[in-house]
Amino acid sequence: MRFAFPTLLVSALSLAAATATADTRTPAAPLPADAVRNIVLVHGAFVDGAGWRGVYDRLVERGYRVSIVQNPLTSLAADVAATTRVLDRQDGPTVLVGHSWGGTVITEAGMHDKVVGLVYVSALSPDAGETTAQQYEGFVPQPEFVIDTRPDGYGFLDRDGFKAGFAHDASDADAAFMADAQVPINMSAFATPLQHAAWRSKPSWAVIATEDKAFDQAMLQHMAKRIGAEVTNVSASHALYATQPLVVADVIDRAARQAANGR
Repeated sequence: MRFAFPTLLVSALSLAAATATADTRTPAAPLPADAVRNIVLVHGAFVDGAGWRGVYDRLVERGYRVSIVQNPLTSLAADVAATTRVLDRQDGPTVLVGHSWGGTVITEAGMHDKVVGLVYVSALSPDAGETTAQQYEGFVPQPEFVIDTRPDGYGFLDRDGFKAGFAHDASDADAAFMADAQVPINMSAFATPLQHAAWRSKPSWAVIATEDKAFDQAMLQHMAKRIGAEVTNVSASHALYATQPLVVADVIDRAARQAANGR
């Protein structure tokens, strides 16, 4: 059974794609002694954590301790548990980052007492009692983003439309690899209500891809406004965390510095 993306939810990447624009790195200011030094990155649906490599490298260069969650994608509870295990290993205050479906995960897992800030990278942010699928209600469907749901209830992104719908700013070779390296997700996860919404009690930041073909732009802006996030817009596809790693790393760096000062 095949669904256009607006029906449910999708997201994330499995390999760091080549950045389309020049990566001119400006050295960041040294981290202050009281800085939040721990960063935890959470991937979205249909992928694993490898797509965070570009962001990881840039944050490590700046002195952060970065951990990457490997979500099983079998249920919301399982993904939250995987994230919580990584958070338990942190040695102090932590900024928690999620891409796409990973935004739902960090919204629930972000209640952890070590989390002091949340960064949403073209990500979903349901409220307590809401499901991920409900976030699409009232917004324009995105026909280029198609999910192929198998008889066992797990879904893949349509391979032929993967580049156009998910990563149009990646090279053909990288987009093909991402499409072939997909991790299926249990589609029932999108219908699971959240029990908590960490953004109600913790500061948040959002990086929004203005050429996102997975989510209606109005939907992304609406979610970011509702949670009171500080917004950074970037010309990129839904795969921005792999194709625009410098921009994403800069926002995470800013979030860590501001969270340390009690933003």
